[in-house]
Amino acid sequence: MAKMNLLQAINNALITAMTEDEKVMVFGEDVGHFGGVFRATSNLQEKFGKGRCFNTPLTEQGIIGFANGLASQGSVPIAEIQFGDYIFPAFDQIVNETAKWRYRSGGQFTTGTLTIRTPYGGGIAGGHYHSQSPEAFFAHIPGMKIVIPRNPRQAKGLLLSSIRDDNPVLFMEPKKLYRASVGEVPEEDYELPLGKADLVSSGSDITLLAWGAQVEIIEKAAAMASEKGVSCEVIDLQSILPWDVEAVCESVCKTGRLLINHEAPLTGGFASEIAATVQERCFLHLESPIARVCGLDTPYPLAHEKEYMPDHLKTFEAIMRTMNY
Repeated sequence: MAKMNLLQAINNALITAMTEDEKVMVFGEDVGHFGGVFRATSNLQEKFGKGRCFNTPLTEQGIIGFANGLASQGSVPIAEIQFGDYIFPAFDQIVNETAKWRYRSGGQFTTGTLTIRTPYGGGIAGGHYHSQSPEAFFAHIPGMKIVIPRNPRQAKGLLLSSIRDDNPVLFMEPKKLYRASVGEVPEEDYELPLGKADLVSSGSDITLLAWGAQVEIIEKAAAMASEKGVSCEVIDLQSILPWDVEAVCESVCKTGRLLINHEAPLTGGFASEIAATVQERCFLHLESPIARVCGLDTPYPLAHEKEYMPDHLKTFEAIMRTMNY
């Protein structure tokens, strides 16, 4: 085991994958000698050469179009989109090509070896063009997977699984945690399963569900609720597409209550999909309405970032409202 922050764990996973398979290549804006804007790709070009780690022009649509072509010809591309907010110029390539190529060609071609890495979310005073959480846009598209880690150990294991999975994967990294999250990470090669939620802590009164940086938020809220005698079960969803319906519903049937927390705006956020599925499957077990604690339905603010964030205090208040329903 080694102590790593989230960035170091991602870098370590990339080195592991590139060492194990010479077909793996990393590219994007400033990922080469500079090591990426957050330094996630530091030293990759020095280790593996400019043919396997290189800079691209500033064109997100071009980056993913190029990656689709590489993947369809048997390479294992890892394309970085510098910020999640910048992924929208590549939206057409991702939803109409990456996700549909295998289906459209009747299995003759696939982009299944493609992994798209991108930092997402707020908490760094980045304003409205460097703070968005766009996971729900892509969750609507069959044909790809969406994975979001919460800490360094999960990041390395989930990223290695994403690179080796037989489907294209959008791997979203909570940038707020890049240097803030430090933990023990196995130095050897390991994988964590995609599509499986992780039970962070068991409880009996209410299920708290989040992913990425918001898992720490619901853990803080759970600690506050515990002082009031409320036992919270904390679950990290880890994969948005596919998401672990069975694990979540099993927990809700046990606790009778559910609170979902995500940083993206409330309307149309992925919490809506979870809430609809859970009420359909667990209706007779629910003791109160499903609660959603999410970002505001506004562009992500700079001056009022703290007011926007679905923090532990808002979450705690929602837990107590749900318990007292």
